[in-house]
Amino acid sequence: MAQFEIYLNGDERTRERTPYLLDMQADLLSDLATRIVAPLRPGTEKEQWVVSRMHPVLRVGEEPFVAVVSEMAAVPASILGGRVGDARERRTELIAAVDLLITGF
Repeated sequence: MAQFEIYLNGDERTRERTPYLLDMQADLLSDLATRIVAPLRPGTEKEQWVVSRMHPVLRVGEEPFVAVVSEMAAVPASILGGRVGDARERRTELIAAVDLLITGF
């Protein structure tokens, strides 16, 4: 598992609303039993609830998904399903979203 990789959501209870999880946790902490993830939900920047700087839109295949950084959570690493994508090229934007959430800037 690596920071900014996208995984299938292995939790059947939440998979319909949140089909994918974005790993936000630093690789240095990969030995922990949990991972900090941001839910990826279907949608675009046009969703009424989206704050553009805090909810980057990523693509999984051809479909847009909103990275709901405001709902990051620690989950058991075991619920991360197969790897389906990589958002490392969006690192700066994703870190800025976390900064906005934590510091307000």
